[in-house]
Amino acid sequence: MCGRFIQCASGERLAERFHLPMAPKLTPRYNVAPSQPVGVIRVAGGGDREYASLRWGLVPAWSPEPRTAYSTFNARAETVADKPTYRHAFRRRRCLIPADGFYEWRLVGKRKQPYCIAPTDGEPFAFAGLWERWERDETVVESCTIVVTTANATIAPLHDRMPVILARADEARWLDPALTDPAILQPLLVPCAPERLRVWPVGTAVNRSGSEGPDLMAPLPS
Repeated sequence: MCGRFIQCASGERLAERFHLPMAPKLTPRYNVAPSQPVGVIRVAGGGDREYASLRWGLVPAWSPEPRTAYSTFNARAETVADKPTYRHAFRRRRCLIPADGFYEWRLVGKRKQPYCIAPTDGEPFAFAGLWERWERDETVVESCTIVVTTANATIAPLHDRMPVILARADEARWLDPALTDPAILQPLLVPCAPERLRVWPVGTAVNRSGSEGPDLMAPLPS
């Protein structure tokens, strides 16, 4: 799963990395949690890429209310094409969720030790995301979810699931609105190569969703 992650790259860096027509104005965030705003990259009406801020926790368009009775901040890769909550977005509303890292927890004795997982090359990577637009009367809620898959060898000692981190070569395909066939899209939803990630233990301040700042990523003293 993916329940906390990092979006701290500058707008200029994201614009260059993800081919955005303009650099968004961003505030670095080191502990993004479900229900909070999340930055995503999607294809706009004119075909250009755009950066948008959406609520983390997908609300399908058919929902009677702008929330759900169940958790939707992660969508399982194995069922995302078929589940009613996600299947329309899977075909029509895919997005990239840029990230500079994420957190996972491992049980050590009776306590959970948090770990930070980040790209080995230092460049932002892209989670496979879905987004939706919920609208009633004059209320509009745009929301998103992160697709998760089985863990690779780097993450397996911490958890049996991990976010889908798309290969760079697959990012444009994932965004392409002309691709709607699950048979073409599903093969993209696989664990990334283990060597793309590095892992280290961090302090427990990250356990609190209100905690912020680069110190959350600081390695524990050895």
